[in-house]
Amino acid sequence: MFGKSNKLLIVSMFLLFCFASCKTQEEKAAEIHNHAFTIDTHVDTPYQLLNKDFNISEYHAYKRGGSCVDFPRMKKGGLDGIFFAAFTSQRDRSAENIQFAREKADELIDSIYAACDKYSELAEVALNVADGYRLEKEGKRAIYIGLENGFPIGTEISEVERYFKKGVRYITLCHTSNNDICDSSTDSHGAEFDGLSKFGEEVVKEMNRLGILIDVSHISDSSFYDVIKLTTSPVIASHSCARAICDNPRNLSDEMLKALAENGGVIQMCILDDYVKAPDKNSERYEKEMELRERYRKMGKVTKEEEQKIWAEWKQLQIDYPKNKPTVADAVDHIDHIVKVIGIDYVGIGTDFDGGGGLKDCADVSQMMNITIELLKRGYSREDIHKIWGGNFMRVFKQVENLAEKAKA
Repeated sequence: MFGKSNKLLIVSMFLLFCFASCKTQEEKAAEIHNHAFTIDTHVDTPYQLLNKDFNISEYHAYKRGGSCVDFPRMKKGGLDGIFFAAFTSQRDRSAENIQFAREKADELIDSIYAACDKYSELAEVALNVADGYRLEKEGKRAIYIGLENGFPIGTEISEVERYFKKGVRYITLCHTSNNDICDSSTDSHGAEFDGLSKFGEEVVKEMNRLGILIDVSHISDSSFYDVIKLTTSPVIASHSCARAICDNPRNLSDEMLKALAENGGVIQMCILDDYVKAPDKNSERYEKEMELRERYRKMGKVTKEEEQKIWAEWKQLQIDYPKNKPTVADAVDHIDHIVKVIGIDYVGIGTDFDGGGGLKDCADVSQMMNITIELLKRGYSREDIHKIWGGNFMRVFKQVENLAEKAKA
């Protein structure tokens, strides 16, 4: 009935089918993961760069209290792009403290350029969407820059453009306390402006004009809705989770998720344990952490020696009082919920590595594939996973770029 050539074709097709169907879930995940443009939109690695003993070009086996990110581990974890956050904690809003924060942010940004210049065969600072895709093809890591906390801007609107010219492509409007831009979701004194300040409104407009992504992580609910009402560009939550799964004010409620989707923005799921699952507030570990954070917050200008001491204490805390961390499955519960509420097109990943982020089975950037494996287990398609790992965020990033270019024309 069949000719010899047809029989050979049928046998070949059958063998190919068997080979494909015999792939393990890990192999399937690896294939999907390695064909996606993958990006993590929030890590605090720049503080590691200030440590002269830390070499980001070398592979560092993970240990408690140690670093979570370096260029070789990014490659092993199949991570193409990453946002290094220039983070400054909130202090009293004196001229001296604002200037100190400005200098610290500049130092952190400069350290990113220095590392990428020194190891240019491994990574490069990326300034736009096109840079990310180009560097992926070249086999390099794309290092984007974010400014976590608008505190260094103070009340100088010109600082927004200065940071843009330094390569900053998103600004997290505030951090754990209110600043001159807006109210925080976690300020112990409550609201100051009931949302954005008048100056904050100008900051949002300026970010729209320049093409800087507006990051709504950390800001209060009222601030969030003020931003959504005012912005002419889609926004991001660079490292936040779903409040319905973990009732933390840093996470977004279902109503906020819906508003984010209507805006065309994206929420980047965070894997910091307190945002994934509620912490045990009765534990000695929690008490020690709160003591350290409170002491750090009360400090004004600090010397380099004092700053290094604080970071050493933070690392030692991880060693002496290890957390019982959630799992990748716990984190992906947040993705499931977000997709259920607003669909697959509005969610991504922002780990907060080197700033507290990490899970039992995704402790550092080398283990990012475990998230893809879990997504595949739950029935997410190749297209879905590509969207979660970078497609959704890069779409928003491109829209922000295009709207700024259109406004300039």
